[in-house]
Amino acid sequence: MVSAVISGLGVALPPSAVQEDLWEGYFAHHYTGARRALAKRIFTNAGVRTRQAVVSPLLEDVSGWSTERRMRRYQVEAVPLGKAAVGRALADAGLAADELGLFAVCSCTGYATPGLDILLARDMGMSPSVQRLFVGHMGCYAALPGLGTVTDFVVARGRPALLLCAELTSLHLQPAGTRTDIQQIVSHALFADAAVACVVTPGVSPTASPSYAVSELAAVTDTTTADHMTWEVTDAGFRMGLSPQVPAVLSTHVRGLVDDVLARRGLTVADVDGWAVHPGGPKILDVVQERLELDDAALSASREVLAAYGNCSSPTVLLVLDALRRRKDPPRRIVMLAFGPGLTLYVTLLEGLTLGA
Repeated sequence: MVSAVISGLGVALPPSAVQEDLWEGYFAHHYTGARRALAKRIFTNAGVRTRQAVVSPLLEDVSGWSTERRMRRYQVEAVPLGKAAVGRALADAGLAADELGLFAVCSCTGYATPGLDILLARDMGMSPSVQRLFVGHMGCYAALPGLGTVTDFVVARGRPALLLCAELTSLHLQPAGTRTDIQQIVSHALFADAAVACVVTPGVSPTASPSYAVSELAAVTDTTTADHMTWEVTDAGFRMGLSPQVPAVLSTHVRGLVDDVLARRGLTVADVDGWAVHPGGPKILDVVQERLELDDAALSASREVLAAYGNCSSPTVLLVLDALRRRKDPPRRIVMLAFGPGLTLYVTLLEGLTLGA
């Protein structure tokens, strides 16, 4: 049976801004009294030091823009960012663009036709026969079902595939009139922009180091809490709804899901030396660490990504994977965890490989 192997990753980031500067230079001016003190506390405790944005509110305020204007800007900014990520992932895997059999794109922060899948396939020189898939509105966990889809293609067809996750959350800064809502304060304190591409090949690429076989993938959705995380299209961009109950829901489900997936391979949590957990926020990481009984070192990569990049929605878990992969001693076995609307939890098990495996 053909193994589906992650053989290349490519990251592209827009300009960075310091969290404290974003607060002092922009957000602090939109609150007064007790609400200002609460907002400052949320920004300070978000676990974020720096964030990247194609549109920084320190330079350009998009909060009054229509959704149409935001979508036009999405196309302008997402294409070069996606192109950079795809090019770096292909180079990392030692693969040419015209060798791809499938090109999948996950993005919930912008829509247009022709979309990123068509424009980047054209600009990167992919084959006219390349199959394409665009996945929208899955939010923060989209990378893992996206990875599952390209993995299934590689196993079934024996051809390479590429997944791109690209999100421009900075385009959805909400108008001042809605910004005092606590859910909007939290989202404005956490979210950022990024693009990450992932090449999956049938077997190990001779240039890849290290490579990981996609071993298992599973999900659970608690539809009784569907209103806990929302992403609504409004006349003023897309508006995030984020209930403070989300960590409690994750706490209920995460241990059982991880244990079930590991048991398929005769493994336990103790057999995993790499954890790529989507850093949706500090409380989410705290809950995962507690329920899985992990030490601080286990989630250090996730916390470092949150601090350096913020929550970039779907690319974020791939940023954590990239950080683990670049370590001097990369993990032998990695569990990826991501969470999003539904509420949905996804888990993926990766097994380290060597050349010739």
